[in-house]
Amino acid sequence: MALMATLTVGAQRKQIGEARTYLKSGKNFDKAEKLMTDLLKDSANRENKRIYEVWLQSVQKQYDQANEKFYLKQKQDTAQFFSIVRKLFTIAFRLDSLDARPDKKGKVDPSLRKDVARDMMGYRNNLFNGGAFFVRKGDFKKAFDYFETYIDCRRQPLFTGYDFSEERMAEAAYWATYSGYRMQEPIMALRYRDLAMNDTAKRAWTLQYVAESWKTLKDDSMYVATLWQGFNAFPKSTYFFPRLMDSYQNQPEEALKVADQALEADSTSSLFLFAKSVALLKLEKFAESLDYSNRVIKRYPDMAEAYYNAGTAYVNIALRMDPQRHKKQIKKMYQNAMPYMEKYRALMPDAAQKWGPALYRIYFNLNMGKQFDEIDKILKKQKS
Repeated sequence: MALMATLTVGAQRKQIGEARTYLKSGKNFDKAEKLMTDLLKDSANRENKRIYEVWLQSVQKQYDQANEKFYLKQKQDTAQFFSIVRKLFTIAFRLDSLDARPDKKGKVDPSLRKDVARDMMGYRNNLFNGGAFFVRKGDFKKAFDYFETYIDCRRQPLFTGYDFSEERMAEAAYWATYSGYRMQEPIMALRYRDLAMNDTAKRAWTLQYVAESWKTLKDDSMYVATLWQGFNAFPKSTYFFPRLMDSYQNQPEEALKVADQALEADSTSSLFLFAKSVALLKLEKFAESLDYSNRVIKRYPDMAEAYYNAGTAYVNIALRMDPQRHKKQIKKMYQNAMPYMEKYRALMPDAAQKWGPALYRIYFNLNMGKQFDEIDKILKKQKS
């Protein structure tokens, strides 16, 4: 066993020596790296700090070589260049963990940390650039890995004592969140959501990706909570409000509260006014619903659904009246409903399943035989 150990140490020294010769020669840096990675295939070598040290140096030389090509505007594979950057950090983190192991007395005194950390800080910005490069290429898995490594530097003991730009960290977290979302990997999209929220310029987008991720995970409570968070911060956003209203489609009282809050932010929004008319209609507050539908129509005369809501409100008011005591009033309500529903038909000719039954009832109650027969034929055709 002693002889085998001696032979192993001898082989290590030989390959480390060969690698250092390559490094001094100014070429064949990839061969120097291979000598070290071959040594690490043997589990007995994986705790040898010197191997990682030489491996790191060989990859640093490759980085310098590639960087020089960029500087001289020579042909260089950009993806390969960024892969070298990420490899540097993988090696450096492992080397530092070995360097920081306590000695026999339990004392921790890493001898390489200061120099390695300084070198890595010089490369670190290219982790961010690498992530951005792969985002542009649409390779979101690689992009996520680069941004994650960039963020992970903050918790690595290697960088103890270094202060990192929170603004840049937040931006990296945003792009990591975006990459996870684009990969349709909700767990990855949610991993750095809190940090990404610090990127105020992109917070609305972050909340959208987070909401969609909770939805994919079928976590309804977190989905709605995120929609509320987004709506409170960005009430005029076209994303949060409609989805929040959809989540309360069977709770019209809650939907009405959302609509009222939205109108406080923008009292002229067609979307918010229309949403309130829908909520009021579901709550059977027909006169109020009609009022808000007319507000929409006055400002936005081509908004078809507002006409449908108004016509429906009049029809429902008529249905609530006593047919024996309020014949004239009922007829008046149907007369009022008719132009709204006919306008809706004109704007939405393919929505016969909605305007058909409504106009059928209106024409029937107004004794409009010709129009009634036309609608009757349309409805019978739909059923056949």
